[in-house]
Amino acid sequence: MNLEALFQQQAALPSIPKVVQEVIESFNNEAVSIDEIGKKLAADQVLSAKILRLANSSYYHVSRSIGTVEDAVLMLGFMTVRTLVVSTGMAGSFKNMPGVDLKLFWRYSLDTALVAKWLAKKQHANSDFAFTVGLMHAIGQLVMHAGMPEQTLQIDKVAGPLDARRLDIERTTFGYDFADVGAELAKRWRFPVEFSEVIKAFPQPLAATPFNKVAAIVHIAAWRARAEENKYSEEEMESTFPEAVAKQLGVTLAMMQEEMPPLPELGEGMQELVS
Repeated sequence: MNLEALFQQQAALPSIPKVVQEVIESFNNEAVSIDEIGKKLAADQVLSAKILRLANSSYYHVSRSIGTVEDAVLMLGFMTVRTLVVSTGMAGSFKNMPGVDLKLFWRYSLDTALVAKWLAKKQHANSDFAFTVGLMHAIGQLVMHAGMPEQTLQIDKVAGPLDARRLDIERTTFGYDFADVGAELAKRWRFPVEFSEVIKAFPQPLAATPFNKVAAIVHIAAWRARAEENKYSEEEMESTFPEAVAKQLGVTLAMMQEEMPPLPELGEGMQELVS
């Protein structure tokens, strides 16, 4: 099944709540007002409850209790709230997929997002953007499972969702991989073009011209999240570390091991986002 045929399958293109779509479109609209978005979010009970729980979570270390969505937007900042809304919207759009461990998928994706955000801050890049695109980087796997479940479950048997060989096997089998699918989904969901560019480039960031810094950040973050989930030993960490990509960013394994907090600590309170 080619990429166009995959997206013709009704199940492959999940719908996202209208308010989430409006928030996505606000990325492209400089004139959008915080009040306007705050009111729309407050009208969506599920989303506003989640944002309030997140705003009051240990991750943000707030000194007082946040009682309204408008307060949350003021306290967290528009970019952060926008990131939270889009992330929760994405996590909620794929439900009950036979043969897919969604809990594992989102835990791994959230870890990638958290590491990407940490690395982006180090690199003086946009950390909210790195977080959102980190959370989205593997979403193409879910689209493939939804649109062509049998073929994708066959791939799972050869290389599971967190297998580093997965992208190559998909390319050999289908002529495209989950990064291509995720990039196409971002276009169809009308994300800004930068989202598609990063998702498409993250598997081989050094092949992208011009060099895409955030794609390189997500590449390293995905490696670190895989290492966490697969419980890599010290030797496995050293042998699999994406040295060439890291060198381009001026990042070392020692820096990540010594300076970055352990992942459970880095994301404390954020599990709410994808649960």
